Amino acid sequence: MSVQTPWPPSDKMSAEELDLLAINTIRTLSIDAVEQAKSGHPGTPMALAPLVYALWNRVMSFDPMDPIWPNRDRFILSNGHASMLLWSVLFLTRTRAVNADYEILGQPSVTLDDIRRFRQIDSKAPGHPEYHLVSGVETTTGPLGQGIATSVGMAMAQKWLASRYNQPDFEIFDYNTYAVCGDGCLMEGVGSEAASLAGHLELDNLCWIYDNNHITIEGKTRITFTEDVAARFLGYRWNVLRVGDANDLSRIEDALTIFRKTKGRPTLIILDSHIGYGSPNKVDTPAAHGEPLGEEEVRLAKRAYGWPEDAKFLVPDQAVQRFADGVGARGAKARSEWENLFAAYRKAFPQLALEIDQMQRRELPQGWDSALPSFPADPKGVAGRDASGLALNALAEKIPWFLGGSADLGPSNKTTLKFSGAGDFQPQSPSGRNLHYGIREHAMAAIVNGLSLSKLRAFGATFAIFSDYARPAIRLSALMELPTIFVFTHDAMGDGEDGPTHQPVEQLISLRAVPGLVVLRPADANEVVEAYRYVAQLRHQPAAFFLSRQPLPTFDRTQYASASGVARGAYVMADAPGGAPEIILIASGSEVALILDAQKALQTEGIRARAVSMPSWDIFEAQPQTYRDEVFPPTLTARLAVEQGSTLGWDRYVGFQGRVIGMKTFGASAPLKELQRRFGFEPEQVVAVAKEILGRS
Repeated sequence: MSVQTPWPPSDKMSAEELDLLAINTIRTLSIDAVEQAKSGHPGTPMALAPLVYALWNRVMSFDPMDPIWPNRDRFILSNGHASMLLWSVLFLTRTRAVNADYEILGQPSVTLDDIRRFRQIDSKAPGHPEYHLVSGVETTTGPLGQGIATSVGMAMAQKWLASRYNQPDFEIFDYNTYAVCGDGCLMEGVGSEAASLAGHLELDNLCWIYDNNHITIEGKTRITFTEDVAARFLGYRWNVLRVGDANDLSRIEDALTIFRKTKGRPTLIILDSHIGYGSPNKVDTPAAHGEPLGEEEVRLAKRAYGWPEDAKFLVPDQAVQRFADGVGARGAKARSEWENLFAAYRKAFPQLALEIDQMQRRELPQGWDSALPSFPADPKGVAGRDASGLALNALAEKIPWFLGGSADLGPSNKTTLKFSGAGDFQPQSPSGRNLHYGIREHAMAAIVNGLSLSKLRAFGATFAIFSDYARPAIRLSALMELPTIFVFTHDAMGDGEDGPTHQPVEQLISLRAVPGLVVLRPADANEVVEAYRYVAQLRHQPAAFFLSRQPLPTFDRTQYASASGVARGAYVMADAPGGAPEIILIASGSEVALILDAQKALQTEGIRARAVSMPSWDIFEAQPQTYRDEVFPPTLTARLAVEQGSTLGWDRYVGFQGRVIGMKTFGASAPLKELQRRFGFEPEQVVAVAKEILGRS
């Protein structure tokens, strides 16, 4: 295929000429946007414009007038630095904007003015695709490998949705997921984790297109990346295809057709491309990958495309019409047919249709929390992980689209769903609600994101220490404002003999530092249940649970405040009788029992202490100031926090005159009681420090 557009465009252009006009419009918009911003990556959009054009305008089932239509094909730009590809195609297809309540608005998702202001504040054409900001973006990408890993979750979601909701003569969910990726995505370990699982699960609705351009920021890929990618993916049990010319629309379309006909395997299309088309000085160089071309190179590139060299942000009407005649018409027809089918489906299967409606709006079914357990007072108590397992089963049994699993730790995390019909998600049983991620924590978290982006309510689990392996995807979950759930057990010294490699110290505070992520460390079984009750109702926030391995006493709520206080983030468990408190003791998780014991000991010495359970800083910070002052009266500055984790951050609650008993080193390998003694987590130590604060030692 030629790269030169006949100019000027006319209404008598051939189909091939119109295709090239649309492709070069994408290319030149990308060139101009990067040049005007003096920032960005022009090379990949220039090289991949034919691919994106073929995929969107010839293959994908997507209606620009309704970009959240449930049965649309999904497109993910995993090499998100090439975001101008996406902004160009969303603008040229006239994709409509959608608000946070899933209402389709009249205005376009991306305007030409947004593109002119590429990478500028408040532009709907940011430097990387942003899910929560721009309609038509299926997931936030940028950190390489995240997009392709997330796409596995989307493909799994389609398999699950089809298995539950499709009925004879009613193919409600049959969409495909396409992800474009580069060398970096395949180098990152998360991509390998996800590809391995996708092959095992036989996700034949998943297609990755690998831009094999041999260039990274530092230079030619031969300095670091010489593996046989095709052989690797064949080893993963993928179908591997190759297109030797990134400009050959017919061969690209043929490869995508083969993907759609392939059963039992995901597909990798290796697309051989060259960065950019312009001066030989810029082609196939790192500069073309990661820098604006410069004024002279822009002119040379446009000359190579047969484009007016001095024109900027030029959008021929014929290019816009080409997309309207292609994806616009095809997508509108597909959506209309689907809506008619779903109207008939609603009459034939009203309960299933109601579930789909509720799922799409992120609503909960009636009685969703009716089976949540309640635990009687018990000094021996229940482990946080055990209470969590019961709560997860109670929710999943009432919420049909609630599913998840662990990174090979289900029996230890207690995340296995055991109710009748739960089953395992496997190639031959995609309706299963138990997901097995394997020992792939990073991919697990990204897959949970993909499931959530598909409107399922998904959770992933592992030990708290391994939250570090999942952290990049958890951060993206918060950035995208997804209601994902991450269950981390073995939250502190309870790991005992496993030692410091398995005892989390800094993980709790590091996740508390993530904006928008709700972190909860419940103190007993009833707090665990109330934490799940709170989290289940979130629509735009992810949550991370930190749960104990060992049993924790179940508090007698006739003596202490109700566990419903979890919904306020922190609450007064008990005040000592006999007058206003002299000191506040604060704790989360297993240490709440510890401060309650210390409170009693202080009372015998005539010291009145308030005990505060603080399962979630994040929830507490969202409360009105009046409530926060009720829990922590500003005039009461004698405060002591106790937590088996880093002391970092507690100063915001204890102030300059308060103290923190926490971890300032790593742990050790020993039985739990010895560790508690070594690191000061005993009532006697809490009492001693409290008296020091009060000057009564």
